[in-house]
Amino acid sequence: MEATEVRKLAALEEDHWWYRERRHILASSLRGMTPGTALDIGAAGGGNSRVLREMGWKAIPLEYGAPGAEVAAERGLSVIRADASRLPLADESVDLVVAYDVLEHIADDEGTVEEVMRVLRPHGRFLVAVPCDPKLWSEHDVAVDHLRRYTRETLTALLDRPGFELRSMTSWNVLLRPVVAMRRKKSSGSDLEKLNPIVNLGLRTIVTAERYLPVKNLPGVTLFADVRRV
Repeated sequence: MEATEVRKLAALEEDHWWYRERRHILASSLRGMTPGTALDIGAAGGGNSRVLREMGWKAIPLEYGAPGAEVAAERGLSVIRADASRLPLADESVDLVVAYDVLEHIADDEGTVEEVMRVLRPHGRFLVAVPCDPKLWSEHDVAVDHLRRYTRETLTALLDRPGFELRSMTSWNVLLRPVVAMRRKKSSGSDLEKLNPIVNLGLRTIVTAERYLPVKNLPGVTLFADVRRV
């Protein structure tokens, strides 16, 4: 991702409805798990690493590009710069890997998943979020260096392999999908931008409602997957 987009993300991360709700989703996924060592791939502004630390995990932030590593360092994170398809970690050395909005940026996503399997301890977890539905492909994806958008079938094929148990796959941002689809048709670049506080609150209210509605199997904008190493 270009430096300007990384900076935009970092500036928006604290209050933007999208990132606030995703931190909530991560925290919810961690409840009931015994804290250990967690690898946060694509740490950037450090929002997910902060959630991990607040919930008792030893977080290892990892970033590939210099802009993301610089932002993480500015926020006090001891970040590792490395390619996710060649992780600089020992076999079976972490209890959890978080990869939110990462796999779509990596040409060798299969190699990355194999590396995650290698570094995870038995019964360790792999939490994944990816943009979904190729029909939503737009200039936004180009601007933020996406290589693909996944479907349930392609993400299942990537994650459901010998040595992994695919525990769940759910859709997110279902209620706002029609709005996103319409906006993306007119998109001429990244959608990362500061919103009017009232608009931000309205969108946050809508996406928060998804927590309580039976919509997780309907088409959305993002797919979340929870995988366990057996």
